[in-house]
Amino acid sequence: MELETKLINILKEDSYIIKILQAVEKLHLKDGWVAAGLIRNKVWDVLYDTDTPPNDIDVIYFDSKDISRATEKIIEAQLEKLMPEQPWSVKNQARMHQKNNNPPYRSSFDGVAHFPEIPTAVAARIHQHEVEIMAPYGLEDLFQGIVKPTHYYQEGTELSAIYKERMQKKKWQTIWSDLVIE
Repeated sequence: MELETKLINILKEDSYIIKILQAVEKLHLKDGWVAAGLIRNKVWDVLYDTDTPPNDIDVIYFDSKDISRATEKIIEAQLEKLMPEQPWSVKNQARMHQKNNNPPYRSSFDGVAHFPEIPTAVAARIHQHEVEIMAPYGLEDLFQGIVKPTHYYQEGTELSAIYKERMQKKKWQTIWSDLVIE
């Protein structure tokens, strides 16, 4: 089975994640997606037969005409009304390039491509009643339990220290012991 289809099936089987995707869909965000940890952790939970609660729900979108953090907070409040007491974290990818002094991103895809590690660089959404997947680096590492930096964070780059620090702080191997972290 193709990995994208496998991921879609995993997400469809999780009613909580489907509710999250539906909530985000209702807001009609420009280039809106649920990204990163929620999707990554769900796959690892399935692979390693565990169940971890979400520490945050990363919602991304791209709107270069309004890059205010206040708008992100408004969107979080809207999501809170749809699904109360969830750890919503909304970020407009049109401003996230500033975090690491990158050139401006051109889309949510570009923002996800700039995430620190490959298995985290994944997103999902419901679009026209279908679950869609965005994975700039593919899904192989995610499904193989391999964690390595995206090329922006590889050894020898200005951002490599951020990747190393994240790996030390995340302690993913204490939850998913068979992960291979490069």
